[in-house]
Amino acid sequence: MRYVAAYLLAALGGNSSPTAVDIRKILDSVGIETEDDKLTKIIKELKGKNVNDVISAGFGKLASMPAGGAVVAPSSTGQAAVVAEKAPAEEKVEKEESEESDDDMGFGLFD
Repeated sequence: MRYVAAYLLAALGGNSSPTAVDIRKILDSVGIETEDDKLTKIIKELKGKNVNDVISAGFGKLASMPAGGAVVAPSSTGQAAVVAEKAPAEEKVEKEESEESDDDMGFGLFD
């Protein structure tokens, strides 16, 4: 990820085709050592591509990836409303459980 971020920084800085030297310079400036095989792979995969097009294509892929939360799709039967109503109650139960676990520690914040 750090190699992609450095590549994007170089591209956003005006370098339309960053090289391994450019990316290495960015990473070295913040104390990150580079691995040549990973750096070469990033350069190879992004060579000749417009960064904005790559980002746009990535958004489409991220939209189809589950993010760990429940996705509620509206339906004509009203099930989405039922699911949406249950969510705050579940949060409250989890919050109460976490507060109880703090009580078991034997001391408070102001003791």
